[in-house]
Amino acid sequence: MQIEFPDGRIQSIESGMTGSDIAKSISPSLEKRAVAIALNDELKDLNVALTTGGKIRIITKDDPEGLEILRHDAAHVLAEAIKELYPETQITIGPVIEHGFYYDIHREKPLTTDDFDALEQRMREIVDRNEPIQREEWDRNEAIKFFESIGEKFKAEIIRDIPEGQVISLYRQGSFIDLCRGPHLPSTARLGKAFKLMKLAGAYWRGDSKNPMLQRIYGTAWATEDQLKQHLHMLEEAEKRDHRKLGRELDLFHMQEEAPGSVFWHPKGWTIYRELQNYIRRRISKENYVEVNTPIMVDRILWEASGHWEKFHENMFISETEDKLFAMKPMNCPCHVQIFRQGIKSYRDLPLRMAEFGCCHRNEPSGALHGLMRVRSFVQDDAHIFCEEDSITSETKAFCDLLMSVYKDFGFTDVRIKFSDRPEKRAGTDEIWDKAEGALMEAVKASGLEYTLNPGEGAFYGPKLEFVLRDAIGRDWQCGTLQVDFVLPERLDANYIGSDGEKHRPVMLHRAILGSIERFFGILIENYAGKLPLWLAPIQVVVATVVESANAYAKEVCDVLKAEGLRAEVDLRNEKISYKVRDLSVQKIQYIAVVGAKEADEKTVSVRQLGSQDQTVMTLKNFVDMMKQNSAAPA
Repeated sequence: MQIEFPDGRIQSIESGMTGSDIAKSISPSLEKRAVAIALNDELKDLNVALTTGGKIRIITKDDPEGLEILRHDAAHVLAEAIKELYPETQITIGPVIEHGFYYDIHREKPLTTDDFDALEQRMREIVDRNEPIQREEWDRNEAIKFFESIGEKFKAEIIRDIPEGQVISLYRQGSFIDLCRGPHLPSTARLGKAFKLMKLAGAYWRGDSKNPMLQRIYGTAWATEDQLKQHLHMLEEAEKRDHRKLGRELDLFHMQEEAPGSVFWHPKGWTIYRELQNYIRRRISKENYVEVNTPIMVDRILWEASGHWEKFHENMFISETEDKLFAMKPMNCPCHVQIFRQGIKSYRDLPLRMAEFGCCHRNEPSGALHGLMRVRSFVQDDAHIFCEEDSITSETKAFCDLLMSVYKDFGFTDVRIKFSDRPEKRAGTDEIWDKAEGALMEAVKASGLEYTLNPGEGAFYGPKLEFVLRDAIGRDWQCGTLQVDFVLPERLDANYIGSDGEKHRPVMLHRAILGSIERFFGILIENYAGKLPLWLAPIQVVVATVVESANAYAKEVCDVLKAEGLRAEVDLRNEKISYKVRDLSVQKIQYIAVVGAKEADEKTVSVRQLGSQDQTVMTLKNFVDMMKQNSAAPA
């Protein structure tokens, strides 16, 4: 039989050869790095005897699929270590998650993080044993009896719920055996030792509070020790940069139980927030957007007409008054269509780019709330472009150019694009989706942008592009979106008069650059560790006195700076200048203008910049000119 490699090379192999045999025939070093194979895009164990040919890929630890397999094996090795050290423990499920894995266990006496050292040591011993990992297929009843006989009631329950006719596959390593679809590494030694247990959490069995409470042990696993070290360093940096911590320390905002998922903005934080909005206003104004504002509370009738009630109502905040049911808007789109529908629109009016800093509310579960990153009340830099179908490509390209330019102004140059197509739960016919996906795909290709496919993750009304930016410590954040929508204009009866004098439906492009301003604010704070670009800093300069006799001059300097549009303050505290400098540095004040008796006499300032030990004496005029230049917001 024949196999075909990714480079198109064809090779004949004998029936019964394994993926390991094929990898070794190419290179012994490849076989050592291999963790599985993909035959016709189906992942298989390296030691499975092949009976059919087809397209084949050797999967290594460096491949995304290989890393997932490695992490799944780490979960199994953790479960084996638990059973050896704490035999009375029942194991349940151990899936792969982003950056690692977890395993849910049930035992009378909960484990603590103090047990992690012993567990990690036993995991390393299991790796050193080089235990072969073998797949076995069992009769379902025999499998149920087996797990019940060893006290694993949760495993037996899982098997009972597997539909009749599905293969029951178990994997054995040493004396440990677990239910799993696979594939897995050929032996425990292939896992390596680049893993670490991270934390404990609680979880109900099958997510139901009526079921027993389990312990969830989280771990991380990587292909190499260097990757593990990099990940742990990133986590340390992320903890230092946590926007909730910096928000308190820098006096930017706070959140409290009386308003869960909503933000109390302090003066400094609100200054940054307004600068973000003003910057976006300037940018979109140059692109001929018009800004509107629409109601927060809207009758259920509109949400039913748009389709949001059916698809999204469980996430809406509802209010009933005078026998009518209202919902706080979770998004702005249906309201923008209402503005479009006022009066008669001509093809000459298109494209109409309608923007709103719309305040939206979504009833997120309390357990999902996370500082500014996941809130219930937020503002989007939202806009909808109403255009003709043949304008989709040009409007997409113009938006992508604008978005990339905006991200660059904020210091983000590593941006990835995902193309998300139709979800299972959606509105509109397959024909409409074919047209929308085709139009967006043509547009993104014409824009010359690289992208990856993100199957099934489109909005319920149309396919979308997701823009993912990478921050200073290597984390990815999905912020901007662009969606092509043929559905909503149809459902809400939006139309325009074409050049032929007939009515036509506009295409609606939903787009955002920052996304939620709250979330983007949090991303910025963490990316810059609180030291924002000077044009965004809530306080750009502080004039600090050395002696009390310089107070009047310090106020004069501050007034001059403010008159030139700079955000300046004075520090007249009766403290040593060294203390003031340290304290202002902790507050991330980037420029400190130190003034004493000499500076007051000579009309100069001694300038200190955050992160530098140097001090530069400048005339007041030169200092003001420098500050104006350095703090100028992007055009």
